[in-house]
Amino acid sequence: MEYLDPHFWSIVGLSLQVSGTAVLVSAVLGVPLGCWLGLTPFRGKAIVRAAIYTGMALPPVVVGLVLYILLSRAGPLAFLEWLFTPRAMILAQVILALPLVMGITMTTVASLPSELAIQLRGLGASERQIRWVMLREARAGVLLAVAAAFGRSISEVGAVLIVGGNIKDHTRVLTTAIVLETGKGEFGLALSLGAALLAIALLINLLAIQLHQSQPLS
Repeated sequence: MEYLDPHFWSIVGLSLQVSGTAVLVSAVLGVPLGCWLGLTPFRGKAIVRAAIYTGMALPPVVVGLVLYILLSRAGPLAFLEWLFTPRAMILAQVILALPLVMGITMTTVASLPSELAIQLRGLGASERQIRWVMLREARAGVLLAVAAAFGRSISEVGAVLIVGGNIKDHTRVLTTAIVLETGKGEFGLALSLGAALLAIALLINLLAIQLHQSQPLS
């Protein structure tokens, strides 16, 4: 049974570690930045929005290639010694997930009624308090942003394969293991890994729905 294989669970555990860390970093950075961008007018905002939307569609293999060049021995970031390590995989997934969190949060916050911010200012709320209230009102979109970022991170294969190297018990995650096992003709293990991947994605989305439903309406 594949599910009794310790190697199977090491792959699942590393996948959760890498993707979970990447999404946590993306949420900590992306939610406040997305909220600020959604509420703050400034010159060149349209260009910034276009850049973020473009980032939401970044090709993973291109991200992996650029990071490989930067982290390789001849690259400017070689001193980090991150190539073929989980850190490089986390960095790749942050680059892919951060625009999703920022873009969805920004769009959700910007779509809230402008009268709400005006009323809050009239009541003497500071800009920080206004952003917090608006963010709470947009919590459904924020949860969607985080769930979407996790889905993209844990299902990503191109970038993590390039910068991680798919090394057994070191950088092998669910997606890269599925590619490897399919190439070897081990379809049973590949299907089991695929089922685990789908189960994790389903659980994360169910958790996001539960968190949204448990939030008070005001």
